[in-house]
Amino acid sequence: MNLITEVAAGGVRGGTSILYAALGETLAERAGVIYLGTEGSMLTGALAAYAVTASTGSPWVGVVAGAVAGGLLALVHAVVVLWRGANQLATGFVVLFLGLGLTSLFGAAYVGREIDAFRPWAVPGLSSIPFVGDVLFDHDPLTYLSYLVAPAMWWLLYRSRVGLTVRGAGEKPEVLRAYGHSPVLVRYLAVVGGGLLAGVGGAQLSTAYANAWFENMTAGRGFIAVALVIFAAWHPLRAVSGAYLFGAALALSPALQARGIGLNQFVLDALPYVVTLLALVVLGRRRANAAPDGLSQVFDMTPAR
Repeated sequence: MNLITEVAAGGVRGGTSILYAALGETLAERAGVIYLGTEGSMLTGALAAYAVTASTGSPWVGVVAGAVAGGLLALVHAVVVLWRGANQLATGFVVLFLGLGLTSLFGAAYVGREIDAFRPWAVPGLSSIPFVGDVLFDHDPLTYLSYLVAPAMWWLLYRSRVGLTVRGAGEKPEVLRAYGHSPVLVRYLAVVGGGLLAGVGGAQLSTAYANAWFENMTAGRGFIAVALVIFAAWHPLRAVSGAYLFGAALALSPALQARGIGLNQFVLDALPYVVTLLALVVLGRRRANAAPDGLSQVFDMTPAR
């Protein structure tokens, strides 16, 4: 496999966890709530999935546990922000550190423990297509599932009545109330749903990508996912290309090392975050105009009610 193919395939494999988290953050922000604790939900999802897989021998049961763990941590954020009216940005950081602390405490027993993880499965016929087969059709089941989740999220937000309600909570909550819906309830569900998807992203990271658990294994992927939402202008399908771009930046370092190309390791490790910053510098102001109106409350210090 040549360098370009390997990096592209690594971009899909490594970007999948970020994609799940970005889709979850898109859902929450479309409802008018910023969830900076996405990193924490990814961490708790990664540990819960790994621990349950180790106990049951089933990575699918582990994924369910990871989703639940990520959703529960997001529920903490929703309660503090929507019920008590706390600042969304500050609460998101607190929830992140809560997730980091909990996973550090309970995850020590699983460091170095082996599990029956997801294995790559080459799709018959499709995996033999030159370049495309290696890049898209030789991955773990959660990566294939993400191919469906992204368009499903687009359909939910833009082609369904549920999506109209979610976007109404983030754009015109007073209109939503006039039609007998509760914007607060919609925001609760959207934030928890976003946490569930971030938990699945963490589960993919520990049970399919790394096949291991270690402290703080997400290494900032949750923050990249939050930035990716801006990069994608709050559009689920645009998030796909962004997630794979950042995944490719993550895959570049091991691909170069495997070929004996000597570059500064610290520069390579910083590359995904540099790409994130450059994307925000180039596209941030233009994309910010597409933000849901309800997000302005976060910066006006207005409680999200």
